[in-house]
Amino acid sequence: MNALAATNRNFRQAARILGLDSKIENSLLIPFREIKVECTIPKDDGTLVSYIGFRVQHDNARGPMKGGIRFHPEVDPDEVNAVAQLMTWKTAVADLPYGGAKGGIGCKPKDLTTSELERLTRVFTQKIHDLIGDKTDVPAPDMGTNAQTMAWILDEYSKFHGYSPAVVTGKPVDLGGSLGREAATGRGVVYATEALLAEHGKSIKGLTFAIQGFGNVGSWAARLIHERGGKVVAVNDITGAIQNPNGIDIPALLQHKDATGQLGGFGGAETMASEELLTIQCDVLIPCALGGVLNRENAGEVKAQYIIEAANHPTDPEADEILSKKGVTILPDIYANAGGVTVSYFEWVQNIQGFMWDEEKVNQELRRYMTRAFREIKSMSRTHNCNLRMGAFTLGVNRVARATLLRGWEA
Repeated sequence: MNALAATNRNFRQAARILGLDSKIENSLLIPFREIKVECTIPKDDGTLVSYIGFRVQHDNARGPMKGGIRFHPEVDPDEVNAVAQLMTWKTAVADLPYGGAKGGIGCKPKDLTTSELERLTRVFTQKIHDLIGDKTDVPAPDMGTNAQTMAWILDEYSKFHGYSPAVVTGKPVDLGGSLGREAATGRGVVYATEALLAEHGKSIKGLTFAIQGFGNVGSWAARLIHERGGKVVAVNDITGAIQNPNGIDIPALLQHKDATGQLGGFGGAETMASEELLTIQCDVLIPCALGGVLNRENAGEVKAQYIIEAANHPTDPEADEILSKKGVTILPDIYANAGGVTVSYFEWVQNIQGFMWDEEKVNQELRRYMTRAFREIKSMSRTHNCNLRMGAFTLGVNRVARATLLRGWEA
């Protein structure tokens, strides 16, 4: 099941639990606006090349729409729609005054030079500048984009609208980016994990963790888990996978990866097949990479007691059912990976106020938001006698539906 079908399925299940009227249910599913633009740029050799850019603005009942911009060859309308909708529920679960959006350009960033990427980003911004803004739609980095991409968007947008730092988040700190933003998603994953484990009378210290994906989110989660006394027994990324049942020395692994660009060859662990990581013996499994990695083929072999969904849509609905029957507790993506958008919200607030926070305040506020959201998800789970995924979806969907009705949707 693709991401859009799975997201729609979870939404409709939440709508049934909440008893939403069918008219407002259908209204909440339909995106506010879908944008498709042609971006033609000269390459460094003088030839012209065209790319297709997308921006889906899903809902603005609770505030400006918010979501990343992805540069990836597999960017397509279905995927962008799914994540835009997911962002609507995610921002509502975290109780941020936002709706959801998502964008992207179908391209291979590695095949483009820095100057070509800059031209592509600026042309895309020119095509959508009148449809984004700090009170309308606030983009952020995603796969294939970064702080530099956001700096280009900020600069190009400001040519039309005057200096507007709050138009994007995830910017360089020198241009109004927030301290703590780089680690935010991984740190939020750890705060979410602590909240879940505390509910079960446990803590990170002494438990074993397997982390699928050792990019920004996975490496920060691993570092922070290691600092708290957790044992990271296996990690993988596109370069390979390694394991050590006694725990991997994460600071040493980070140094090794910085020096070599890969996990392989690290002296403190043995290599393993990447696909085996998902079914390795551990207490907590944290998928931090692509969607759909847990499916009906491998769900029955999962040995972890807890799954923390740091990636978007890592668990197919069929796998969800298999894992639930096994008694595995899943912390859903629309909550578990909300640390990034939460600190993006803090960045937006700081830009609007023109008053920057220190990193300690950012992290303190992030912990408060993640801990509060978990309590509210648990409360919805108890109220509706459902699992944490449906607890999160009912919490988010209910907040958006209430905001929609209060604004006079029926008028």
